[in-house]
Amino acid sequence: MKSQINLHVKIITNGDKMAKNKNIEIKGHDGPARMGELGELKTPTIVNAKTIEICLDEPMAYDVPLSLAEWSVEKTIEKAAAYKDDDKSIENTFAVVHGAKYSDLRIECAQKLEEMGYKTLLIANADELVRRPRDIAEIISNLRESISPNTTLCFPFAEASFIPIISYMGIDLFSDAICEFYSYLNIMMTPGSSYNLEKYQIYQLEQDELFEYNKRTLDLVTREVRENIKNGTLRNLVESLSCSSPQNMSLLRMLDKNHADFLEKYTPLY
Repeated sequence: MKSQINLHVKIITNGDKMAKNKNIEIKGHDGPARMGELGELKTPTIVNAKTIEICLDEPMAYDVPLSLAEWSVEKTIEKAAAYKDDDKSIENTFAVVHGAKYSDLRIECAQKLEEMGYKTLLIANADELVRRPRDIAEIISNLRESISPNTTLCFPFAEASFIPIISYMGIDLFSDAICEFYSYLNIMMTPGSSYNLEKYQIYQLEQDELFEYNKRTLDLVTREVRENIKNGTLRNLVESLSCSSPQNMSLLRMLDKNHADFLEKYTPLY
């Protein structure tokens, strides 16, 4: 028997709870961070990657020439339009925001998807963006300011320690896909870091147990984020996590340096 811990805590599966949702209802801000309700969900939160419905898109790598990125956006819009016209309800469908590394194309794609009626937008190339602090600061801040506040943004691939700062920028949903992916790599996520269990033998877990452990971690972190938004202390949490993460520190510096107006827009004055 490999397991050394009891994973009895129930993890709420959120994918199905969006069934009656259309618009997110914002209940409060802490900077650009949003605390809201999406159907039965309280956001920011985690959604089950296996239960969400994503409309057809045209995937494209991140670092590509402008012409390829434009083609990807054009085809994604065409496929999203065809999906909508195929007598399907798009009320709970995730549409994918493409545009590669080009912020203006991301905005164009998102706005056209909004015009079609898509209310939940998933940001493509998330795995690349997390490694590029300058780009992620520009793309997400520009997206959040360019689309309706009633539109939900989903970042589909974020480590637990990265969720607070991405939430601080206005992301509403996160996927649990990383939990399963990391469980196959034998990587355990904690709120402040991620550990390869071959090197850091904190626990000995089977793959399915590690998957559940990682889901618990994401659930804990999003609950922590919501409570910090409620109490106006999310910035404090983000700064504390940045002290131990060069990735988070670089992103926070980019935000403070290049997007101060965006951060201050909803920040209360005392």
